[in-house]
Amino acid sequence: MSLLTSLARLRALDEGIAQPVATVRHCHLSERPMVFIPLKLSGEAAAPLAAMLGTDRDRPRLLAVTQPRNRDLRFAWAAELAGVLVPYIEGFLGATETVERRGADPYERVLDAPQLIVPNAGGVAFTRLLGRSTRFRRADGPYPVPEGVPLLGRWLTYFGERAAYPGSSLMPAATEELGRHWASGQSSLEDANLAALLGWITEGPSDDAEDPLIWPPAGPATDPGFDAEVLAPAIESEAAERVTEALRTQLEPTWRLMWQAIDLLAGLEAGASVAQRWEQDRGSFSGMAAHVAEGSPPQARRDGAVAAAAKLARMERAQAAYDVQRAYDDPLVMAEYRITGEAFAGEVIETVPDNVEGEGRSRKLRPLVVIKTDDPVRLAPGTSLGTPQRRTQGAELVSADGGLVTVKITKGMGRGKTATPGAVPEVGERVCYTSLTDDFQGSPNLPDSEATPWTHGGPPQEYVPDDEDAQEEWS
Repeated sequence: MSLLTSLARLRALDEGIAQPVATVRHCHLSERPMVFIPLKLSGEAAAPLAAMLGTDRDRPRLLAVTQPRNRDLRFAWAAELAGVLVPYIEGFLGATETVERRGADPYERVLDAPQLIVPNAGGVAFTRLLGRSTRFRRADGPYPVPEGVPLLGRWLTYFGERAAYPGSSLMPAATEELGRHWASGQSSLEDANLAALLGWITEGPSDDAEDPLIWPPAGPATDPGFDAEVLAPAIESEAAERVTEALRTQLEPTWRLMWQAIDLLAGLEAGASVAQRWEQDRGSFSGMAAHVAEGSPPQARRDGAVAAAAKLARMERAQAAYDVQRAYDDPLVMAEYRITGEAFAGEVIETVPDNVEGEGRSRKLRPLVVIKTDDPVRLAPGTSLGTPQRRTQGAELVSADGGLVTVKITKGMGRGKTATPGAVPEVGERVCYTSLTDDFQGSPNLPDSEATPWTHGGPPQEYVPDDEDAQEEWS
């Protein structure tokens, strides 16, 4: 936890209301999100119990497994779920645009993508497990399942895995997104309770928010008291309507909370980099759709050594880019780096817009900017800098002494002998410079999968679905 977030939590505790830790929204919000609230059977890792889902806050759809230990009923439930989710997902595949790529063939990218919003990180984990338990099934052969179930599993696996990708908005968890924008006066563990966190943000803490009779857990696990006193007797009675109505009482309060969370996030203006990250999500979704359309096999249980290394490298670069983008988009996030000395802000007191370096043909325009700052500057001369005010501009720290910092602009001021208008900050302008830049290390040189060394298991065997896949248990 950062220093400013800790201070915000202390202030929230003192004032009895959550404190903002962001000035803009750092996630994309779809115009038509699919709210997905899953519940699982206690004591089982991925045995579905119920789900409430839909894109209309006034018309939730409840799917329930009235006898969770019955295999046929579980897969009938999965087929129902596929009947709702798959059409929603495929509804975004019609409108596309052609994207040109340097050094590569162009590809088709959807104009918009689906967004599944779950209550918490547990909902993401359960979705991933549910995908693993269904994507290897078959509609024919041994242990057949209804049509659509294997495809549902592939999509759930994709969304569950994409949720772990830094900056992705294809499957956000409500509690995590709220926690990125507000600091409550409770612990991070307590923030996983959607009702309690929303209470801190909207009205302040209350005992009602932690009462499971008023606000049941947001899943995927249910309240033990409900399991023992309500659910178990209903299942034993073999009355389907009784089980369904019991589950409805657990899901409807969370349904209302989910839309309240969406409204809160929608009330914040989107950060400047959100659209760029959503483009990447749309590209990823388009790639998965093409993979499915080509008839490729489902995702393997485990990545090979090369694939795992490449995925890790992509996620590390995505995390670094996400951190930089959030700081550039949001002064409150940048303030964290100002405290640590990785960024500084102040007022421009002097400029030398016509400063040049070198002689003859090697002469280069290098404007100088002198900034008065009260921030600690713990950067060495020569450090490369960027600025949120001029994102395409590069700079270099010349010196920092007694609250006066001299910065040299190295790129982004035009190609002429004089800087383009607006490229050099004006005297009196307030600016911010930071060592956080998007100049990241490129992709590692990894061998082809067929050349995986023996120290890493050798070339992975091609995955071929077999009858054993259909026997995989819900665990």
